[in-house]
Amino acid sequence: MQEALREAEQRFTAANPKSLARHRAAQAHLPGGNTRTNMYFSPFPLTIARGEGARLYDLDGHAYVDFLGEYTAGIFGHSEGRIRAAIIEALDGGVNLGGPNQWEAELGRLMCERFPSLDKVRFCNSGTEANLYAISTARAATGRTHILIFDGAYHGGVLSFVKPSPMTAPFPFILAQYNDLEGTATLIARHRDELAAVLIEPMIGSGGGISADRAFLAMLRDETRQHGIILIFDEVMTSRLSRGGLQEKLGMVPDMTSFGKYLGGGLSFGAFGGRDAIMRRFDPAETDSFVHSGTYNNNTLTMAAGVAALREIYTPSAANDLNARGDRLREMMNAVFRRHGVAMQMLGQGSLNVVHVHGRPVRRPADVANDPMLQALFHLEMLERGIYLARRGLSALCLPLEDADVDRFVEAVDDFCAVYRPLLLDAETSRIYA
Repeated sequence: MQEALREAEQRFTAANPKSLARHRAAQAHLPGGNTRTNMYFSPFPLTIARGEGARLYDLDGHAYVDFLGEYTAGIFGHSEGRIRAAIIEALDGGVNLGGPNQWEAELGRLMCERFPSLDKVRFCNSGTEANLYAISTARAATGRTHILIFDGAYHGGVLSFVKPSPMTAPFPFILAQYNDLEGTATLIARHRDELAAVLIEPMIGSGGGISADRAFLAMLRDETRQHGIILIFDEVMTSRLSRGGLQEKLGMVPDMTSFGKYLGGGLSFGAFGGRDAIMRRFDPAETDSFVHSGTYNNNTLTMAAGVAALREIYTPSAANDLNARGDRLREMMNAVFRRHGVAMQMLGQGSLNVVHVHGRPVRRPADVANDPMLQALFHLEMLERGIYLARRGLSALCLPLEDADVDRFVEAVDDFCAVYRPLLLDAETSRIYA
């Protein structure tokens, strides 16, 4: 494994001298040569020069099929014409106007019509910010202090529970295990008088594409309702999985939902919303209102792009088609892994999927035990074959992708499995292979 990875890194370095030079120069002013931790991978990240449709082009002139989709934010591909036109129209009228503009109310209407949990919504600038506001809202609305979250979950840069981090926001958290119905119900009952909210992704995205059991979510809905606890769905990533998010697909309505990523048309965006009884507290005309400000909350570029995105592009039929394509990709990938008899699998739903380099069952993030060297080898080999995805195996489809692109990804993985099969077998099949 070490030798295979060393050779792959050598080929990568030799093929990308301009990205390497750019990375080294950036280190003089940016810690690690970047300003976004998940952009980094060893031996150095590629510098992307431009994007067009479902294609990316790096500084060294290589072209890639974009299966990362800007970590789910780039659902429209690159330079989509209708979004581009909306941005230019807004830009011509002034970027920030110091008052309500013509787009924000329309974007709010479009979102409230789509997502079952939304009576009212407020905008911010990122998914991280949306989750921070959702947590703070729950604490203020209930008068309680604690938030129940799940081990291995990721809710933003300062709300990561993948591993202990000194950067985590200092809320009093109670840690539960994902899909542990009885254990979580016990924790809720034990802490019911201090719990303001339960925060959960109905499918863990960054933690491995792990879906919550329907019975588990139903228990959370019943227990939180019974004890006056606010149930928050983090749909920053999963809101793409149907017209109205995973909540509509599951028929499970939380009290609040946080959003981010693609809903701003590919520009910086976040939002949080929910039941009117909660969200009305943000009405500035009320004497007891909560303060929620932010210079760029209603910036014209994002608002205009978001309206075009939801009204004209990511329509219900487009959502159905894209997620069907993602389901097809996952089925084809897992068929390849079975045919080669390798210990790999793709998990997820619809257009949001994750490749794991082991074959063990996964019900919670603690079950994800990927070999970092094997993850790195798979990632570099996919880049060499012209497939762009995350080091951790995340793929998020964008609308300009075609069936031929999906087939190309599957063929690249098929070739990888054929070349490296001896390294991809679990202990039992390794003995058979030997």
